[in-house]
Formats: sequence, structure tokens, C-alpha cells
Amino acid sequence: MSKAYYKTAKELVDAGLAGLPSELRSSEHLIYSSPATLLFNSPGAKGFGVKRAGLAVPESVMLLVSPGCCGRNTSLFRFAPEYRDRFFFQLLDDTDIVTGRHLMKIPQAAEEMLAVLNKKPSAIMICITCVDALLGTDMERVCRKVTEKTGIPAVACYMYALTREKRLPPMAAVRTSVYSLLEKREKRNSADMNIMGYFTPLFDSSELYPLMKSIGIKNVRELSRCRSFDEYKEMSLANFNLVLNPEARAAAQDMEKRLGIPFIELLRLYRTDKIRNQYRLLGQALGAEIRDEEFYEKTRKTIEGFKTKHGSLSFAVGEIQNGDPIEMALMLIEEGHRVKEIFATIGELNYKFLKRLSELSPDTKIYSNLSPSMLHYEEENVDCYIGSDCEYYHPDTPGIEWCDDAQPFGYDGVGKLFERLDEKLTTERKTYEEIT
Repeated sequence: MSKAYYKTAKELVDAGLAGLPSELRSSEHLIYSSPATLLFNSPGAKGFGVKRAGLAVPESVMLLVSPGCCGRNTSLFRFAPEYRDRFFFQLLDDTDIVTGRHLMKIPQAAEEMLAVLNKKPSAIMICITCVDALLGTDMERVCRKVTEKTGIPAVACYMYALTREKRLPPMAAVRTSVYSLLEKREKRNSADMNIMGYFTPLFDSSELYPLMKSIGIKNVRELSRCRSFDEYKEMSLANFNLVLNPEARAAAQDMEKRLGIPFIELLRLYRTDKIRNQYRLLGQALGAEIRDEEFYEKTRKTIEGFKTKHGSLSFAVGEIQNGDPIEMALMLIEEGHRVKEIFATIGELNYKFLKRLSELSPDTKIYSNLSPSMLHYEEENVDCYIGSDCEYYHPDTPGIEWCDDAQPFGYDGVGKLFERLDEKLTTERKTYEEIT
């Protein structure tokens, strides 16, 4: 009987990153889009796919140039109030795809789009698909033509699934696009910074805001908190960028080159000792001491209180959530819990976490969500899960999806994770007691 393919943590570490089995390399086999992964692996991704991300620029509109099959799922966003009158379509027929004649129509389509708007947009985001990737379309030239025709800046967004395994995959490229409209400005005397990495803000309760204020940062800006294009343009006043997601690194490098804004990169971590060390290093880079004791102690109490109340639990950890599944699993194991299985994509970044995890829990199973063999997955018995994909694999097990739009980071993220788990487990236990 066929079974879902997996390797234990020890087996993967013994093989080395270069020896990662082809079954766990998405570029070497058919990609299985199970119901567990459709939300992040489909053109109509519920989260921030290229289309929704491109509209992160305030007051912008998008022209999606694509065949009907690529654009159909986008129509779902038109019913969301915040995206109403911001999505427009230029559908391609077979002749367009074969000859590329649609490229001549894009400036005219942009004009027609502007004619029905009540307000002049800040920018026109032109989203194109794999069709133009295969045609080798020069989108910079097309965008210049649109700007000449309309007088409004036009920026390309590349929804190229074909480049997912390349140096600049779609979600990294679109981050570069949304910051490309910023222009170099003379810096003020006040210390300003930008938080880069996500298309939604950190939780309001994140300790990052007061910690930055405590060392003299006057203005902390995030793209998602900009309510107007004028506020967006103020991001070019930053003295430095704080990058919290590796997918924003290319955008930060571009801003450093064009605008002279240096950047510092941090990781989203769930191990409190590593979070503390990261803040210490950040303080050194900024020439200031970051005093995070209050937040550290509060989070430690939350973690220890959870274990006192619920004991040592067994977990399944998925990858459709706001965190790296390997690093999160390592945190749970170090806090005295067990992780029986992880659904993850292994890469250079999280492989170092896997090495430590294999020392503490060598038999933890690592599955690939994108492997066709997941058709034969057999449910493991666990106490709790984390991740939307795990909800599909463990329908009768208590757990949390942990993939809100608002982003967790630092101590606040860890504390909220355990608070949500506690709330879910407490509710499940109360329901069980009422039934029995």
C-alpha cells in the first residue's frame, strides 16, 4: 500500500542539505495542490498573492493582463470593500497569446480604466502572468508607454509561477515593485525607520514599537499603515529599514542603492533566548542598548503557565502559518513538548534549525505538503496542531491556524501563540466535560 513520503529529522540531517531527497524538492516533481495547500499555492490565494500585494501601494489601481483562466479567481477580491474599483481586467484571447498584440492595447486599456474612476489613482500596477514570461515581454517599456499615455506612474507586477524557484521569485519581486515608486528625499534631523517584510502590520501590541521609541526612533513606518500616497512617500525619509522577512531583502537592497537607505535584517523567531540575542545585536548595530527584560519575563511566564496548565503536549506543526515550521517546532521541543510531525519546505534558511531539532527529536517526521504522495497521508495521533494545513490533516484535533493578516513578531508573537493555544484547548476541554 502506498504511503505519504516523509523523512525523519535525523535522516535529513545525515543526508545534508545538498542530499535533500528529490521527493522534498518541489522543483523536481509534480506539485500536488491538496486542499491543505490551495490557499497559498493557487492563483486565487487567500493570503497575499502577487495581485493583492501589488495593491499595497495606497490609492493605486491594478490592471490584470491575462487569459481568463488566470484572472477568474481575482474576481473574488472585487467583492471586498477595500478592493472595490481597484481591480480591472484586460483579457487575452488565443491570438493575443500567439502574436503578443495585446501589448499594444495595454496603454489604451489603462486610459479606459481611468475614465470610469472618480478619483485619479496614485499609480497603475500592471500585473502580468506566465504568458508574458514566455513571450519575453519588456514590461519596463510597456510601463513607460502607459505613463506617457496617462500621466500616471505605471509599475509592473510579475505573477510568474515559472520563476518560483529562481533567485527573485514572484513574492520577492512584487515587494521590489511596491517600493519602487519611492523617490530620494533629504533626510530630516529626527530618526525615522521603516519596517519591511509584510503587507499587513505587526500586532499593535508588538514590543518592537516601544523598544524602538525607547532608543530615540521618532517615526516607525510600515507600508500597510500608510493611509494615503503622501504617507507612503514619507517612507523615503527613513534613516534605515528593518527587514523582517527574507522576501523583502531584494526590495531593501534596491532602496539602499536608489535612495541611500541602509537596512538591517532580523528573523521572525519563536525561541525567546534567540529573540533576546537578536535584540541585543540590533542594539549594537544602532549604537544603543535595547532593554527588553520586561517583555522577556512576561513571555516566559506565559510559556511556563501554559505548560503548568496543560502539561507536555504532542504537536503537529504546519507551514501555512505565520512562522517557520522548523524553528517553531524546535521551540516547542525546547519548551518540553513533543513534535511528532512537521509539514514543511526545507531550504537553506531553516536547515540550520533542523540540525538542532534532529539532536533533540531525531524521529520527528518531515512531510512535504507539495508531494503527490500526500494523497496517502495517514493521520498521526497528536494532542494539538498549529497551521491551516494541519487543520485539514487533523480535522478532529484541537489546534489553531495561526495565519491572521496581522503579523506576530518577537516576544509578543510568542505570547499570543500560547495564549491562542490555551484558549483553544481550554474551550475544547470544557466542551468535552459538558458532553460527558
